[in-house]
Amino acid sequence: MSNLRSTQDVFGHPKGLLYLFFAELWERFSFYGMRALLVLYMTKHLLFSDEMSFGIYAAYMSLVYVTPLIGGMLADKILGFRKAIVLGGILMALGHFFLTFEAPIFFYSSLSLIIIGNGFFKPNISSFVGKLYEDNDTRRDAGFTIFYMGINIGGAVAPLLCAWLAESYGWHYGFVLAGIGMLLGLFVFNRGLNNHVFEQKGLIPDKEKYNQKWVGIKTGNLVVIGAFLAVPIFALIVRFYEFEHYLVWVVTLFLILFLASTLKKVTESERKKLVVATYFTVLYTLFSAIFEQAGSSLTLFADRSVNLVGLNAAQTNSVNSGFIILLAIPFSMLWTYLTRLKKNPNSVIKFGLGLFFLGLGFVIFGVSAQQVDEFAKTPMFYLLLGYLVLTIGELFLSPIGLSKMTELSPVKYIAFIMGVWFSANFFGHFFAGKIASLTTVKEGETSLFSEGIYGDVSEFITGLSWEVVIQKNEAFQQLYNYVSVYANFGVISITLGLLVVLFRKPIKRRMQNVH
Repeated sequence: MSNLRSTQDVFGHPKGLLYLFFAELWERFSFYGMRALLVLYMTKHLLFSDEMSFGIYAAYMSLVYVTPLIGGMLADKILGFRKAIVLGGILMALGHFFLTFEAPIFFYSSLSLIIIGNGFFKPNISSFVGKLYEDNDTRRDAGFTIFYMGINIGGAVAPLLCAWLAESYGWHYGFVLAGIGMLLGLFVFNRGLNNHVFEQKGLIPDKEKYNQKWVGIKTGNLVVIGAFLAVPIFALIVRFYEFEHYLVWVVTLFLILFLASTLKKVTESERKKLVVATYFTVLYTLFSAIFEQAGSSLTLFADRSVNLVGLNAAQTNSVNSGFIILLAIPFSMLWTYLTRLKKNPNSVIKFGLGLFFLGLGFVIFGVSAQQVDEFAKTPMFYLLLGYLVLTIGELFLSPIGLSKMTELSPVKYIAFIMGVWFSANFFGHFFAGKIASLTTVKEGETSLFSEGIYGDVSEFITGLSWEVVIQKNEAFQQLYNYVSVYANFGVISITLGLLVVLFRKPIKRRMQNVH
C-alpha cells in the first residue's frame, strides 16, 4: 500500500487531484470571467434597469446551482462522472461563445446552455475528488481545500483578463476568452483520462442501463438529446425571472420528498448523518444569500460608490478569489497541523465561524460610509478589507462543506447529495437577488433599512441617517441604499454564526465518526 501511494501520489495527494484541479481551474475561469461582466453588460450595454439586471442575474445564478441536482442524479444512475463532466464542459463552452451574438434569443439561450452544462460538470467533478480518497483518509479536507484553491485561481485571473478585454476591445472579446477557458478545462480533463490517472473511478455505473434503448436510441444518448432540448425551457425561465419563485417551490418540494424517501431507505447511522448534511446545506443557503452580493450589487457598489484605484468594477470580482489563493494553502496546512495536535475544530464550529466572518465583512462594507467624500465615494481600502474578512469566512465553510458532503452521504447517493449541497446556491442566489433588489430604492421611496431598529443599526454602523441623506443628491442616496443593506445583513449573519456555535453539541453527536 505504501509503495502504491508513493508512485501514484503527487505532493502527498492522489495524482488525479492534479488533473481535476486544473480542469476545474479552467472551467471556473470561464464561469467567473463571464459572471464578472454580466451585470455590467446588462446595465451598460443592453441598458436593462438595475432591477431587471439583478432579476436575470439571480435567476441565471440560481439555476446554475439547481441543475446539479439533475446532473448528479443522472451521473449516479446512467452517465458516470467522466461522461457527465465532458458533456457539461461542451455545453458550457457553447454557451460562452453564443454570447458573442447580440440577438436576445442568443443571450438567453447562452445563459441556458451554461446553466445546463454546469449541472453536469459541477457536482460530478467535486464528487470525483472525494472518490480519489479512501474512507477516513485524513488528507481529504486538505485535498478539498487545494481543489478549492484551483477554483479560485480561475476566479481571480478571469475577471482581470476578461474585464480588460471587454473594456479595451468590446464586451464580446471578454466572452470569447471565457469560452476558450472552458475548452482548456476540457482538454486537461481529457488528458487525465488518456493518462489513466483516475484508474477505474468515474466510469459508467451500469452499462446495461446506459445501453438500453428507448425508441431506438440508447439511454445514454437520450440524456444528451434531453440536455439540448431543455435549452429553451431554461432560457424562458431566465427571461421571465419574475415567476422564478414558482420554481423555488417546486425544487423545495422535490428535495423534501426525495430526502424523505432516502431517509427511509438508509440505515439509522446513515440517517443521522444525512440530517446533518441537510442542516449544513441550510446554513450554506443562508451564507450564500448574503455572500452572493458579489457579482451583483457589490459590483455596482464598486462601480458607483467606491474610489477604485488600479481596478475597474468588473475586475473587483477577482479580489475574493485572489485572497483565497493567498489563504487556501495556509488554511489547508492549519487544518493538518491542528489535526496532529488534536485541536482541529469540529465542522459545526467552522460553519458558525464562516457565518460570523461573512457578517463581519459586510459590516466593514457598511463602515466604509463613515469616510465618504463629497462625491459620495468611499475609500477602496474598505472594499478590499471587507472582501478579505468574508473570504476568511468562506474558507471556514465552503471547502469544509464540500468535504463533509462526501463523508456524510451514503455511497450510492453521493453525487445526488453533492447536488443537494449545490442547491444551497440555487436558493441562496434566489434570495441574494431579493437582497440586491433592496439596494434599488426608487426616488421618493423610503428605504426598508431607514426606520426602526434597522435604521438604528444602519446609522450606528454607517454614520449616515436617511433624514440627512434624503437632503443630498442621488449619489448619496444610492450609497445609503447599499451600505444600509450590507450593515443590517452583516449583523444578521454574525448573530446566526454565534447561534450555530452555541448550539453545536446535538449536531456533533449526530455526525458520529465524522469530524
